[in-house]
Amino acid sequence: MRRLLLALYLLLGGVATHADERIFYQPLNADASLSQAQWQRIWQETARQGTHTVIVQWTAYGDSDFGGANGWLATSLKLAQAQGLKLVLGLRMDPAYYQRIDELDSAGLATYWQAQLGLSLARQQTLRKDWKLPVSGWYLPMELDDSHFLPLDRRQTLQRQLKDFAGKLDAPLHISVFSVGKLAPQVNGQWLGEVANAAIQVWWQDGAGTGRLPPVVRNGYANALPCSIGIVREAFRQVSAAGQPFRAEPMAPQSTTPGCHPTSVFSLRYRPWGKVILDNQYNSKVGDVQNH
Repeated sequence: MRRLLLALYLLLGGVATHADERIFYQPLNADASLSQAQWQRIWQETARQGTHTVIVQWTAYGDSDFGGANGWLATSLKLAQAQGLKLVLGLRMDPAYYQRIDELDSAGLATYWQAQLGLSLARQQTLRKDWKLPVSGWYLPMELDDSHFLPLDRRQTLQRQLKDFAGKLDAPLHISVFSVGKLAPQVNGQWLGEVANAAIQVWWQDGAGTGRLPPVVRNGYANALPCSIGIVREAFRQVSAAGQPFRAEPMAPQSTTPGCHPTSVFSLRYRPWGKVILDNQYNSKVGDVQNH
């Protein structure tokens, strides 16, 4: 019966039939209350859905490292790895990131980014030394957009910083970006292609869940992307208003043709088999980051 309901969900949602080959998981403090048995079932079903890689958005959020090397997150990810799932591990996220990049001029932004990259490099070394998980890539959770990086000098400085950072890692670097309509689609595509040329896997969020841009505009941005840029298919619909803590409901990813692009889905908690994570989050009294 559960499999039948899942099939109906996918059919009625109009989602394309290709699997969620890569899926994002964004750890929240509330997730600590899920049992190992629950995580086991979640990862088993994730693998059954055709997923081969889990992109963990971060392993440290400010002062929280989700229990460290012997904590709930590390334990859960070991269960995922036991199901044959590959792991792209997120590094460190500054809770004030979006506020800081709003406030800084170009020189200040470059200095801030350099400091954050240093903290993420230290995080990567800690994960390698203590967590002892097999890693197929590293994810930098500081998202890019075409508003804060509209000036050419900012984009050029960022590219140099990211190339240098990627060269210090022992597995490929992943980073994500979203569009708000400030750069022309062709210019945006060229920028992201140049970042990707530094052996960095760039993920462009399709924006279907947040609805910042009309569909025709989003499609224009998607069509201008080089084939090397991955597309993140958002599996949620934002229901919170601007300025409110982020809140969303599950939504089937848009039925777009993958074409030449790698694809991934955001995120695990919004998929049918991850519903227990979302329900637990909304029922929890634990203070948490509210970010999509």
